[in-house]
Amino acid sequence: MNTKNKILIAAFFISLVALLNSCASIPKNAKAVKNFDIDRYLGTWYEIARFDFRFEKDLDNVSAQYSLNEDGNVIVLNSGYNHKKAEWKKADGLAKFRGNKDVAELKVSFFGPFYAGYNVVALDENYQYALIAGKNLDYLWILSRTKSIPEEIKSNYLRIAEEIGYDTSKLIWVKHDRNDNPFLNEK
Repeated sequence: MNTKNKILIAAFFISLVALLNSCASIPKNAKAVKNFDIDRYLGTWYEIARFDFRFEKDLDNVSAQYSLNEDGNVIVLNSGYNHKKAEWKKADGLAKFRGNKDVAELKVSFFGPFYAGYNVVALDENYQYALIAGKNLDYLWILSRTKSIPEEIKSNYLRIAEEIGYDTSKLIWVKHDRNDNPFLNEK
């Protein structure tokens, strides 16, 4: 292979990685929470609802645990019970702020250099309930510190999601009927 071809191939891969990393953004009509305090956000969250996608296929009893590493990035431990295979699954990831740390626009990776958007677009003042937008309208989550959410919070978050452009009829409401998650509160 000649030098020109090597340079073109290297440029292609550099462009591809840059493109994939630049895709870690926020939907057009969404606004991330400002005055965000990552220390208050850390800890365990339960997935109340989500858009289904292949990495969470057939999972219920889903939780996410967030902690900080020594670099100030967020260590992510997602876990859930695959009810079809009758086994617990987990995924370890890393989230980084895309800009200022007081704006809840992050990017998260579970697969090396490939990041996806993780944007907190609604959050109550006590950091008990959160609405998370992905990089586009294909990714949406409702999280709670407990395994349920008050009806008024649910209605408000659904309204916000619809205003952003999400089709909330596609949400899967996650069942929480188990208390034997071996990964919960794992350090």
